[in-house]
Amino acid sequence: MPMTITEKILSAHAGRETVSPGELIEVQVDLALANDITAPLAIGVFHGLGAREVFDREKIALVPDHFVPNKDIESAQQVKLMREFARKHQIRHFFELGETGIEHVILPEKGLISPGDLVIGADSHTCTYGALGAFSTGMGSTDLGAILATGKTWLKVPATIKLVYEGKLLPWVGGKDLILHTLGLLGVAGAVYSSLEFTGEVIRGLSMSHRFTMANMAVEAGAKNGIFEPDEITKAYMEDRSDRPGTFLRSDPGACYDQEIKIMVDDMEPQVALPHSPDHVKPISEVDSVPLDQVFLGSCTNGRLEDLREAARLLKGQKVARRTRFIVIPGSPSIYKAAIKEGIIETLLDAGAVIGPPCCGPCLGGHMGILAEGERALSTSNRNFVGRMGHRKSEVYLASPVVAAASAVIGRIASPEELMVCRGRADP
Repeated sequence: MPMTITEKILSAHAGRETVSPGELIEVQVDLALANDITAPLAIGVFHGLGAREVFDREKIALVPDHFVPNKDIESAQQVKLMREFARKHQIRHFFELGETGIEHVILPEKGLISPGDLVIGADSHTCTYGALGAFSTGMGSTDLGAILATGKTWLKVPATIKLVYEGKLLPWVGGKDLILHTLGLLGVAGAVYSSLEFTGEVIRGLSMSHRFTMANMAVEAGAKNGIFEPDEITKAYMEDRSDRPGTFLRSDPGACYDQEIKIMVDDMEPQVALPHSPDHVKPISEVDSVPLDQVFLGSCTNGRLEDLREAARLLKGQKVARRTRFIVIPGSPSIYKAAIKEGIIETLLDAGAVIGPPCCGPCLGGHMGILAEGERALSTSNRNFVGRMGHRKSEVYLASPVVAAASAVIGRIASPEELMVCRGRADP
């Protein structure tokens, strides 16, 4: 029976020849992960089950990334609990401070995930790893606690929506714009418990950074997972990162899809999600002049080196608007170090940005940039719900790193083209 890439991964991990959408299956987990918010709850469930040993100390990753460096006593206690659990069970992949960063950035970076893997995380954006051709999805801490003990979980096989991106991208348009546009088409409930399979000539030309961005936000449409067919770009990314080559799968001809949606990109502009939902999307030319109190460049969606590099390219020789705060947080120590070597950090600092240590920061309203009442922010993160980054009467707009950079300089939501025009006038 022809199967999609998602169905193939699930059938392999269920020990079955085939699976079909809607079936309930038990699967073996290749990697289980949790962060400083979700791990303490999962650890409590693990102990409540009476478990004495974790299922495999090599297949668990614990990453304190939401409130680090610890912002208060409560967050310090959370990380202490994780640290003590990791030491007791000799969990190899516990990453803290100098080694840590945003979980969904550092785990692929450290080669812990390979194509064909099945990954479960107690975080909704675990779907990021679909960019590598893995099945990855988020679950609650209760489920994760049981996985820590058994290495298994149950899943309902999702139906698959095939997204086919055709045409040629315009300058300044990338993965963030593709996924925001897609969310505008599907809506936040348009793919509930479905698999989003990203395909087409445009996808085949995307770098891994842009693929991670798209897979990361699949959950914003309600999807169970997002997934890309692994290819030569995937293989190049995996080199020198992992000694596990993985299984490079592709969907069979004749595989059954719930929907197939073609998206032409030739005329696509940079996209902006307006408050208070990731699917409230407009092309930037249709967005009103919105003055900004803060711009945030970072998060598990857009905190990678390529994101910082694209922003710095626009910010070279520019200054952030006086009324606008510009916060930049690299996704990992290695990204931070590479950005220093390339001169990216110096460019950002010269422009007036403040650089934070690798962590989630203000993305979830955690710390390092909380919004006050009435303030507006443009963020490269993945969600802009009411109160997401601070006060319930603040507003968050979502966009790409290049829109963030241009907007930080101009002091309102602005396109890179507008910044280039302004730069041209200032430096004829």
